[in-house]
Amino acid sequence: MKAVVTLDGQIQIADVPAPRLDDHSILVQTEYSAISPGTELMMQGITRTSPVILGYSAAGIVQQIGKEVSHIKVGQRVACYGAPYVKHAESLAVPRNLAVPVPDCVSAAEASTVGLGAIAVHALRQAGLQFGESVVIAGLGILGQMIAQIAAAASYQVTAFDIMEERCAAAEQLGLEGVCRSAEEVGERIANYTNRVGADCVILCAGGKQSNLVDQALHWIRDRGKVVIVGDLKMDFSRDLMFAKEAELLISRAGGPGRYDFTYERGGIDYPIGYVRWTEGKNMAEYMRLIAGGHIRIKPLISKIWPFRQAEHAYDYYRANLKDTLGIVLDYGIPASLEKELG
Repeated sequence: MKAVVTLDGQIQIADVPAPRLDDHSILVQTEYSAISPGTELMMQGITRTSPVILGYSAAGIVQQIGKEVSHIKVGQRVACYGAPYVKHAESLAVPRNLAVPVPDCVSAAEASTVGLGAIAVHALRQAGLQFGESVVIAGLGILGQMIAQIAAAASYQVTAFDIMEERCAAAEQLGLEGVCRSAEEVGERIANYTNRVGADCVILCAGGKQSNLVDQALHWIRDRGKVVIVGDLKMDFSRDLMFAKEAELLISRAGGPGRYDFTYERGGIDYPIGYVRWTEGKNMAEYMRLIAGGHIRIKPLISKIWPFRQAEHAYDYYRANLKDTLGIVLDYGIPASLEKELG
């Protein structure tokens, strides 16, 4: 089968072995997969002596199920998340905890962003906010846009910030209030609606090596507030600022509890709900519910849909147009006749 790989610093389509089904997995015919603007673009240009298959978020139609799978049926559309099982490839063998059903009202293209959605949901959970509290989302790429929408749907007091006008305008078109275009504007807004106490949490979704952004966040938060890091940031910050507020600095790791746990992911063994309320798989399902219920809008965040066989051009386009491109998904072009047969 065909898959997107990086080799010798280049993105290309290559032949790779077809996946094998086991008792705890499902076999999926991929319809769409979403490119990660962080992880995958960072890997582009890195020279490797052996090919590395890219991708971690996709949607498709179930072809076969393992003996131990009961919550998914053949012919059902599912959203899938988690490398190395989920990738930009024509066929996927996905462990049962890493696939969730897609509601009929959610398109396959939207569902293919489930990995990014689970990351966004988990980042907001890491903030530990309660009803009525305030959050600043700094960085309005696709993850920041998702987090801001989810936070607004939860009725938190949301401030969204980016220095790029295009991304601020996109957030406003999604109906988000409190969109700021400068750090000074963020500070003024926080002062106004918190009576100068400070925000309860700042979630940093910006990429790059901006060494002063953590310090800026420490200025924005209240005493004993939180800073949650989602983007790839340089971890330089002032000890004095952190000490003065006894602030918490957290890193949000992917889509939630279970990620990178072989027993949960590969073995299909779930955590007891009394001990772990929101796992990776449950965050994926919640993301689907948010889209299906109209609580968040994902279609406007998909800037381009690119043919899978032209994936290398999609990556080049993404890198060259980061300012006004939020999300790109790859279309595998499943014929309507095959979709009807599988469904």
